Amino acid sequence: MRQSQAFLHTLRDDPSDAEVVSHRLLARAGFIQKLAAGVYSYAPAMTRVLQRVSQIVREEMNRAGAQEVLLPILQPKEIWEESGRWERYQKGGQLFSLTDHKGAEMCLVPTAEEAVTTLVKRSIASYRQLPVNLYQIHTKFRDEIRPRFGLMRGREFIMKDAYSFDADEAGLRESYAKMRVAYQRIFERCGLKFTIVQADAGAIGGSTTEEFMVNADTGEDTILVCDGCNYAANVEKAESKLPAGETGGEPKPMHLEATPGDKSCEQLSKRFSLAVSRMIKTVLFRAVYAEREETVAVLMRGDLDVNEVKVANALGALAVDLADDVRVRAATGAEPGFAGPVGIKPGVKVLGDLSIQGMTNFLCGANKTDYHLLDVNFGRDVAMPEVRDLRKSKGGEGCPKCASGKLGETRGIEVGHIFQLGTKYSKAMSALFADDQQVQKPFVMGCYGIGVSRVAAAAVEQNHDKDGIVWPAPIAPWQVHVICVNPEDASQREAAERCERELEAAGFDVLHDDRVKVSPGVKFKDADLVGLPVRVVAGRDAKDGVVELKVRRTGAMAKVKLDAVTAEVKARLGA
Repeated sequence: MRQSQAFLHTLRDDPSDAEVVSHRLLARAGFIQKLAAGVYSYAPAMTRVLQRVSQIVREEMNRAGAQEVLLPILQPKEIWEESGRWERYQKGGQLFSLTDHKGAEMCLVPTAEEAVTTLVKRSIASYRQLPVNLYQIHTKFRDEIRPRFGLMRGREFIMKDAYSFDADEAGLRESYAKMRVAYQRIFERCGLKFTIVQADAGAIGGSTTEEFMVNADTGEDTILVCDGCNYAANVEKAESKLPAGETGGEPKPMHLEATPGDKSCEQLSKRFSLAVSRMIKTVLFRAVYAEREETVAVLMRGDLDVNEVKVANALGALAVDLADDVRVRAATGAEPGFAGPVGIKPGVKVLGDLSIQGMTNFLCGANKTDYHLLDVNFGRDVAMPEVRDLRKSKGGEGCPKCASGKLGETRGIEVGHIFQLGTKYSKAMSALFADDQQVQKPFVMGCYGIGVSRVAAAAVEQNHDKDGIVWPAPIAPWQVHVICVNPEDASQREAAERCERELEAAGFDVLHDDRVKVSPGVKFKDADLVGLPVRVVAGRDAKDGVVELKVRRTGAMAKVKLDAVTAEVKARLGA
């Protein structure tokens, strides 16, 4: 591809709304262009990257026995109601829905469990036709309230989603294991460093679920990884050993204390010379269900934090969010900052974290503005609520799986997510098959997603420097960037054209910068920004049959005879 003819237009400045490296560099290098909030056009260079990622995904999915399909992205409300997810996704505020000219309600799909289950239940009737795994690479939609981070959290994105159908749980585990291996091969082939972590199933549902996280300092997800075993989990799912707290001793009489203006645990600790672990904070939430809302109070030891995902899962709620001031006042009769379990208003559901078990003589809010209660005890002053693991685990805490390991905190970008769904959708949608006894049973399903456009963005987050992108060779839009420093010099022009011709004949994709009215400095800056793996420069030494090779990742340079260029490029790309 001649750069003088390529639709590749670099920018001098970063986009004003770019918050992360991938957004900044992909836009500046001319790969993407914002059309609307969370919606991007892919220029030819980016299209090439996406095609390479898609091809790797396709090859590994086919290798694992999956078969490619293409499902509608515009789907009827009825199948989503059948699965029970229409209301949940509508309440969650991320489903694009519309009404056609006949009045039928439709949606633009964020995921395709309903469509693929419908396809299979109308096609497969017997266990003899199982197992089957169907996948597609297609556009998905999510009405993000706050689209950000470029391709990392957009409203339209490209996704590979696969769905396995088995006769029993043993079959599901086998299908899941195959997909897990396929995913590792995919991300290895894409040149990415990644971590597999335990994850929360979210709105998809299911039991066992894992995320594939690309390791990146700029990742929006927090990962906890044990230094002593293979335990790793997204912070939304992570467990850890409960940090030790100060004991309260034998129960003392409860008493009311004036605490004017003191709302935080730190302020109260200073006032009473009391360890924060001797306090219970009461965090109020609004829990949203399909048909109702309720106020929920979560009791947590003062030195620990609430994990909202765990709260939503414990409640079986569609979503939870922090209660606003109006709801807090209604639940407590006090201003925010003074909530507590003693005397909280009837109708407020109370849950406790495991950390509050065994606490005595603790401090908590009095449900009275500017007052707290000290030396409160469960069983005497207030009933012990139902307790669950509702705590947000942190780096430095003990591993829940091994005796001596400590959890380290790192950042990652989710690029893949696999689920063991079980019969969640097949039961709801009456997707049945006849087993070997001719008994009708629901399919046992798995779900496996890869964010194809996210992989491309994550690759940039993990592979860049101060000058631009450093593409991993397997997914680079072109492998080699041939630069003719001065196309008006015949020896340079002929050397560059020869390199282009011979490299392409050897199977390499080549971008040839043949631009005439562009200075060498601009050509080199553009080359660094675009970030192709190997650069071949035809400059002043071309008259002697010599060009310069440079590896983008390492900066290593060498003078090479024209006759040896193809072999040298092969060696460097192989390395």
